[in-house]
Amino acid sequence: MKAFPEKFLWGSATSSYQIEGAWNEGGKGPSIWDAFCTVPGRVARGESGEVACDHYHRFKDDVKLMKNIGLHAYRFSIAWARIQPNGRGKPNPDGIRFYSELIDELLANDIVPWVTLYHWDLPLALQMENDGWLNPQIADDFAAYADICFEHFGDRVKNWITLNEPWVVSILGYGQGVFAPGRTSNSEPYLAGHNLLRAHAYAVDIYRRKYQAKQGGQIGITNNCDWREPATDSQEDKEAAQRAVEFFLAWFADPVYCGQYPKVMVARVKDRLPSFSDKDKGLLKNSTDFFGLNHYATMLAANNTNGSRKTEVYGNGGLSEDQDVLLTVKKEWEKTDMHWAIVPWGCRKLLEWIDDRYGRPPIYITENGCAFPEGPVDGKVDDQRRVDFLKGYLSECNQAIANGVDLRGYFLWSFMDNFEWASGYSKRFGIHYVDFETQERIPKASAFWYADTIRNNGF
Repeated sequence: MKAFPEKFLWGSATSSYQIEGAWNEGGKGPSIWDAFCTVPGRVARGESGEVACDHYHRFKDDVKLMKNIGLHAYRFSIAWARIQPNGRGKPNPDGIRFYSELIDELLANDIVPWVTLYHWDLPLALQMENDGWLNPQIADDFAAYADICFEHFGDRVKNWITLNEPWVVSILGYGQGVFAPGRTSNSEPYLAGHNLLRAHAYAVDIYRRKYQAKQGGQIGITNNCDWREPATDSQEDKEAAQRAVEFFLAWFADPVYCGQYPKVMVARVKDRLPSFSDKDKGLLKNSTDFFGLNHYATMLAANNTNGSRKTEVYGNGGLSEDQDVLLTVKKEWEKTDMHWAIVPWGCRKLLEWIDDRYGRPPIYITENGCAFPEGPVDGKVDDQRRVDFLKGYLSECNQAIANGVDLRGYFLWSFMDNFEWASGYSKRFGIHYVDFETQERIPKASAFWYADTIRNNGF
């Protein structure tokens, strides 16, 4: 039995656009994903989140499912355009009411809400009228939106996450163009990332000045990172792996903990990397109460000596021309349905890297999970590969704790199958199978295994 600390937090997670549906109901305005999904060829099979899991209408039933498997916490995101249809102005009463009722339902079932303020679904008006995350004004707009949420929900919500995976917003949205708003550039990702960081800092500043003392909550940011293991023992490959993690994770974590970008990025990106004002540096430094981490995979990193080769295997590589890193995976590594390598020890190594670089912060894994294309047979879903995945990753999390890492919680992605962005509904991340025509939910084998893990506080 590998026991976790007594107060270790067990939860699961979702995001608004992936599950809510009701895209134009209750006064909600359109988001960039509502628009992106209408562009031919951008999303598999032309699918969208217009209905998704219909969580907007079925949230009480979904909370019952959470209760049945013994979740201690539920991480969900608020759709900015449901609170402010145009991204600015007075709050939408129906949007406030929906999330207030969801929060109350969670608390009534002894489930602690963890609220993410932004999970990629920017109000479309802000993109069309102000260039979205490229405009420095958006930091103030986001802070004003966050203020509304703190005011209306902070009496019951004690755990806030400002942004989910700003790396994805920057690279996939503004660099590679495969996610909304669909732009391609080798400079815009750095500007978008810069304003995302400023928005985070401004929101945290408002929370700490106006609400934290009386509401008694905590606030942080969630970054994603896959581990980069040196492809060989050469010094060049070791430096390449370190450089890759800094371009991936330290890009957003260093400013939050240290008030500045990693030196390697400053040296390599040069004038395409914006500079923080003294005010922004002051607001950014130590602007988090915990380290939120989303982790899914591991890749091998080698120094790209001549700078001409491109990444051989698609992965979360960022702008490869700025890193000079070649990414590969071992052929024998098992992969998920998303072609992500299953390497549990990579999770432990990343946790230890964070622990060392940022002075042993409290860490919550806010997402970890896998996609496999299993389906129901006679009303049951046997997803043994997901059970094995979770055993492997949680074992390494347990070892990281034994090694001194202050890991305080684990949120399984995802609570149920959902709209998987550009991949449509083909990727099965959830521990509840969802039939998107009938909206039937069927617990998978991993849901029962996870429930036993929570009850036993070990496995």
